[in-house]
Amino acid sequence: MSHSLISRSPDLKRLRDEGYEVEVRAGHLLIHSVPYVNPRGETALGTLVSNLTLGGDITARPDSHLAHFVGEHPCNLNGTEIVQIKHASAVTDLGGGIVTNHSFSNKPADGYTDYHHKMARYVEIISAPARSRDPALKAQTFRPVVAAADESVFRYIDTASSRAGIQAIAMRLAHRIAIVGLGGTGSYVLDLLAKTPATEIHLFDGDVFMQHNAFRAPGAPSLAELETQVSKVERFKGIYSNMHAHIVAHNGYLGETNLHEIQGFDLVFICVDKGSVRKMIAEALVATGASFIDVGMGVELTTETRELLAVCRVTTVTPEKKDHIASRISMADRDEEDAYNQNIQIADLNALNAVLAVIKWKKMCGFYADEEGEHHSTYSTSMNLLTSDETSE
Repeated sequence: MSHSLISRSPDLKRLRDEGYEVEVRAGHLLIHSVPYVNPRGETALGTLVSNLTLGGDITARPDSHLAHFVGEHPCNLNGTEIVQIKHASAVTDLGGGIVTNHSFSNKPADGYTDYHHKMARYVEIISAPARSRDPALKAQTFRPVVAAADESVFRYIDTASSRAGIQAIAMRLAHRIAIVGLGGTGSYVLDLLAKTPATEIHLFDGDVFMQHNAFRAPGAPSLAELETQVSKVERFKGIYSNMHAHIVAHNGYLGETNLHEIQGFDLVFICVDKGSVRKMIAEALVATGASFIDVGMGVELTTETRELLAVCRVTTVTPEKKDHIASRISMADRDEEDAYNQNIQIADLNALNAVLAVIKWKKMCGFYADEEGEHHSTYSTSMNLLTSDETSE
């Protein structure tokens, strides 16, 4: 299947975005799973086929109004053939494994403007009897479409962006990203990044995925999975590689001897809760002029009411804006009495912290409009207050 031809040709791309099972093979366009009524009055599925006229590497206006069909001849509900489109019935080998049973003829006065016009019209005629009996029958199955390895970072086509017409904007996110720390917040950052066209997503963590981690991370591991005690990076790579093809696992802790491994990224997400480690990583990135987003959470258990007070923080550092680090990012190790370190399960705050961080990255990339240009923001649960400052000049 030529995904590149489909992506470059607006008419083919429209067919795919509308949910048709589109395939290009041996110079022909195929639409699979077209519902129709067969001569016995039964509902069946067939494949509509058309030759392709190309102008370079995109489709041109169809040069023929004829279409072919793989299956029995489409009929009305009473079993009589739909004569309005009948042309010829013969087994025809079109090459590339395409063997058709019938050909159809339906020509608008001015011909077909493009292949969406042609194929959608034929599908409408062929499927009308079946749909009159069951309106839920549609050729738009929205079946997942496998992505070619050389055309996308995804395992299957991102039809959400293309259907919304924001594919070009989404490609602004085609950055090489690193996530340091795959605890609660870091794992949610990965969940969100795996749905973007980031060219590479590198994972850095030396921990094993344990039972308490399951209550802070996305997904729901089974008891059997927890008993395997696999590393965090390998676990999450295994999950998200089902969707994103360029996830790289680095199983181990960062230290003075391997800090070079986080150099050369377009952005680094620092999602660690140990101040001394954060300090080491931040200083190394600042020294090389790298950009990073540091996330943090503070959770306090009140004495009187026994309620949690929490603050989520997102601090952005770029080569142009780094003078706020000392005042906004704590480099001290947490107090052992800190409620967060006591494994209080707060996946909602982890997820929120990750969402705020990823939104900031998307604003940096020009995906979202950014009128503030803030480099530091916090959210307080008790006051339901989101603040931002350290705006860019």
